[in-house]
Amino acid sequence: MINLTHLTKRFGATVALDDVTFSVAPGTIVGFLGPNGAGKSTCLRSLVGLVRPDSGEATVNGMAYATLADPAHVVGALLSADSFHPGRTGRETLRLASITLGLPASRVDDALDEVGLTAAEGRRRVGTYSLGMRQRLGLAHALLGDPAALVLDEPANGLDPQGQRWLAGLLRSRAERGCAVLLSSHDLHEVSRLADRVVMVARGRVLADEPITAASSAELEEQYFTLTSGADRAA
Repeated sequence: MINLTHLTKRFGATVALDDVTFSVAPGTIVGFLGPNGAGKSTCLRSLVGLVRPDSGEATVNGMAYATLADPAHVVGALLSADSFHPGRTGRETLRLASITLGLPASRVDDALDEVGLTAAEGRRRVGTYSLGMRQRLGLAHALLGDPAALVLDEPANGLDPQGQRWLAGLLRSRAERGCAVLLSSHDLHEVSRLADRVVMVARGRVLADEPITAASSAELEEQYFTLTSGADRAA
């Protein structure tokens, strides 16, 4: 469903991605781990057409994002919770998105309900939202088209423990319905508990790509720090 194949990208003298190859199958959650500057965000942005790779391919359902006839039904993305207009209400934000994507207005209420934003919260302006509420709004935006794949960058950021538990349930439920979930995170414990596989990157290269269903949080942490030691740099 989600495939990155020999993906390479340079920004000037900096190699952001160096022959990155991995995939996310339908019905699975892949934890995407790496220190700051590892290339995670560049990978995710390549998948949704915001970055053009120098070589290689980033595809969802076998097609580049720009060529998808109905992208909202294929892939939903949350890359930043700070990209919404602060003067609009949460509901207005989703309604405008639904019009742009050609989706029925009913999907707005469905998405708000799925992410746990009440009708009253939907009527509030986004500028008054907490970070956790903005994350929920971003997830609602990603879910509007009921997509077959989700590409998420730190979706638990700003969520309290109850919110993190809710998010884990949401993502597992989506995976059980056949959704392919690519989850970038710095929370090693959450990834060890939730994901089916882990892909670790540093300095733009894939260091590990393996199942983690049997790994404990401590084992995953040890592997992560062993592989990425000294590899973090300014994002």
